[in-house]
Amino acid sequence: MTRADLERFLDLLPDEPKALVRKDKRFRDLGLKADDYTTRNAVVDILLEHPALMERPVIIRDGKAVIARPSEKVEELL
Repeated sequence: MTRADLERFLDLLPDEPKALVRKDKRFRDLGLKADDYTTRNAVVDILLEHPALMERPVIIRDGKAVIARPSEKVEELL
């Protein structure tokens, strides 16, 4: 992923930037705090450093995107 890829996802997603960051065990093991990753720049920076923390899958269709978790969110694009 490039900075441009992540910026594009954030442009297309209706969610706040922080939604793109997975706050799982790996996130906690890295000693990260969710409150530090709420801004667009902070989210892009952390995902460039730790791409495994990106919520997936991101589905893009017709200039819109959703984080397809749960999978029912894909219906928003159909």
